Amino acid sequence: MREFIVEADGGSRGNPGPAGYGAVVVDAATGQTLAEAAEYIGIATNNVAEYRGLLAGLRAARELDPTATVHVRMDSKLVIEQMSGRWKIKHPDMKPLAFEAARVLPATQVTYEWIPREQNKHADRLANEAMDAGKRGEQWSAAASVAELEAADARAARAASAVTEVADVAEVAEVTGSTAGEPEPSGPPEDAKAEADVRAARTVAAPSSGWAPADMGAPATFVLLRHGETPLTPQKRFSGSGGTDPSLSDVGREQAERVGAALARRGTIQHIVASPLTRTRETAGIVAARLGLDVSIDDGLRETDFGAWEGLTFGEVRERYPDDLTAWLADPEARPTGDGESFAATATRIAATRDKLIAAYAGRTVLLVTHVTPIKTFVRLALGAPPESLFRMELSAASLSAVAYYADGNASVRLFNDTSHLRA
Repeated sequence: MREFIVEADGGSRGNPGPAGYGAVVVDAATGQTLAEAAEYIGIATNNVAEYRGLLAGLRAARELDPTATVHVRMDSKLVIEQMSGRWKIKHPDMKPLAFEAARVLPATQVTYEWIPREQNKHADRLANEAMDAGKRGEQWSAAASVAELEAADARAARAASAVTEVADVAEVAEVTGSTAGEPEPSGPPEDAKAEADVRAARTVAAPSSGWAPADMGAPATFVLLRHGETPLTPQKRFSGSGGTDPSLSDVGREQAERVGAALARRGTIQHIVASPLTRTRETAGIVAARLGLDVSIDDGLRETDFGAWEGLTFGEVRERYPDDLTAWLADPEARPTGDGESFAATATRIAATRDKLIAAYAGRTVLLVTHVTPIKTFVRLALGAPPESLFRMELSAASLSAVAYYADGNASVRLFNDTSHLRA
């Protein structure tokens, strides 16, 4: 199944005032622009223009291939949250537009992601060109004709046939980008009624003072990648930071390639930080080569040291060290035999690493290439779950999870153990 990325924008000079929209359809696999649409729509508000841009982009995507999956990327927080169903649509001018947009394609084929304004320059340029024409008194529009769309479709099909890897991209930008940060405004403030809608919807739970406004800028988003398989992974052996430090297997390297292909199609990873162990450095290197990024190493992301249990299966540990295993399963302060690292100590280390990375990458999207226990611990801490929850999480090799961190100290788990990118 083909996948398109639709980027759309709209603006109004006066709000309401002369307004226009722009939209572009991109082939997710090749990055090729397949269609553009833009139009001066007369006097309207920012939000109406943004919805009109969304409609134009979805319709252009449907013209290209009505069976394709479509990932919509916009810098309008309001439109993204309303179309995702997380915010109510109260403004009477936007309700019919949202309803119409929802009917262009089946809901199962469309996902939505908020992006910063600087990542939406193509659609923004088209919208401004339309508004410039309106200022000159011209009823200007630039939409691809059906013939042009068909020609672009044929070109894209030829390009796609040369692509050998097949990877389903992880759902929405919970994986690859910040989808819940406060966007930069795309024009003057919304009209009073729409602004009231936004204020009513922009709320998150504060740690101790009830509900607080979420107008805090884009969060630091950590995309958590477990390394690919090693020879020990299929055997389910303890493999921490105190063992033989195995390399990736052939399967693990192929998994890393698939992760890189999926993330490259999203294009929202801005930095990569990896654990110092061989398997994570190898995984990070393969992904980084695909994304054109460098890899930083942080010792805080290393796996737990399992002491004398390193290289053993759970059954072998139960046979050799039954009392130590029972204590370890019951108490997060208990250490694996041989002075290993307790889950409590791992949590302290991960919390410190988390805080350091949040400060270093505020408002950025960072891929952290690490291990089972660190990823589960990031998620556990974000949820405020008890230590025993670590035993209730399944985390596959080369899986993707995501957590967003806000300026008020809150966190939001966006994805956990996604492996859709590994399916051929």
